[in-house]
Amino acid sequence: MKLIVHLISRLVGIVLLCLTLTAGCVMFDAHRTIGAETAASGERVARELENLFWREILWRNSLRDDRLLLPIPNWESLTTLKLISPGVCITFAPDGKEPRSLCSQVQGVGTAAPDWFSKAYENLFDLQTPITRAVTLRQRENAVVIATADPAAAVRQAWRQISVVVSVAAYMAIGICLLAAAAIAQALAATQRIIAGLRRLEEGNYRHRIEPNNSGDFSLIVRAVNDLSERLAQTTAERVALTKRLFEVQEEERRALASDLHDEFGQCLTATVAFAGAIEARAKDRADLADDARSIARVAKRMMTTLREALARLRSQDLEEFGLEASLVQLVAGWNVQTAPKAVIHLDLMGDLAALPQAVSTSLYRIAQECLTNAMRHGKPSDVYLRVERLASNEGFVTLTVEDDGGGDPARIGNSSGHGILGVRERVAAFGGNLSIGRAARGVRVAARIPLMALSAASRELAAA
Repeated sequence: MKLIVHLISRLVGIVLLCLTLTAGCVMFDAHRTIGAETAASGERVARELENLFWREILWRNSLRDDRLLLPIPNWESLTTLKLISPGVCITFAPDGKEPRSLCSQVQGVGTAAPDWFSKAYENLFDLQTPITRAVTLRQRENAVVIATADPAAAVRQAWRQISVVVSVAAYMAIGICLLAAAAIAQALAATQRIIAGLRRLEEGNYRHRIEPNNSGDFSLIVRAVNDLSERLAQTTAERVALTKRLFEVQEEERRALASDLHDEFGQCLTATVAFAGAIEARAKDRADLADDARSIARVAKRMMTTLREALARLRSQDLEEFGLEASLVQLVAGWNVQTAPKAVIHLDLMGDLAALPQAVSTSLYRIAQECLTNAMRHGKPSDVYLRVERLASNEGFVTLTVEDDGGGDPARIGNSSGHGILGVRERVAAFGGNLSIGRAARGVRVAARIPLMALSAASRELAAA
């Protein structure tokens, strides 16, 4: 829409410029016409006076008189007035006598012009320059006709011509603008659909296709956008599949690592504690050796505690065996034990979470782990609220929200280049969801929204393929 308005505004500007140039040309032509009519009037009156002069000579029958006077009373007649164009004044002063003027009527030129036009015309053109014409060869310096244009008549004549021409041009310009605007709007109608399609692409809807049209180059753009949508949909599907497979491999590696740690390190630490106890029992007469054995046992037990915490973060067997709800309850209980009395984590579970796909449950659990870790690491909260919802009113979405009062900076967390937030984004994007990080009342609010309907449709398409 902005493009159409921009083009129409440019068209209107061009039309106004053309009208301005047309008015200037008409004004200049009117001024030139007035000058030509003034000169022509002076020429006609001079010829008429010459005829009167030679007629007087013939009447007197004296070609040798050097002091011939033209019949002044007779030249100011209706016949002479007919020779003068409207708005022109003729001044004649033979033989040094008092000048006499004869002017045509101004009312015949046209209606009076507005004041602004009169001032503009008078500032642009000089109408006071007289045009001189000698009447006879014998009295060139004494018998002279002076023709001048009346400024009021000149302005009237210029206004009349400009009014007519500019009015016609304005009506034509309005018609051209309307027709051109309709043509532009029709030609650019496809851009609205193209922009809407690009907006859909920006929102991540790669299944949307723009209907083709027969608008020449726009049809090529539509085809290119549709091809881009198809390629993006294919690329996104491949990326999502790879991301899901990556998370599956990651979970498998975590399970394998947890098994190795439990089987190897767990047994070794257990044996270390047992050996330390045996050494302590046998070293009753060696106090220093017994103290060393107890120190070894304490270090081994501390390592076993750390190992159990690492196994709790790595293993997902509990999630597979007991489900998402029980795993989240255990996760929150573990954090409350570790952080008490520093912070309290509140858990709120709503809806049927047991029927969630295993991949979604695993990702939600990992997202909750990472968000709780970030809340404790990047702020100093006293209360953290973890909420997981799957309600019928959510239109087939499951949402996870973590909100704290630790006063963290959402912008810094959102723009962080760490692997934690990046992994959360990838997990959410793998299921076609969205992640938002914003400010809460006194801290940070992280919300993940995963669509289940799209996931089911994708699973059916994958199974059909």
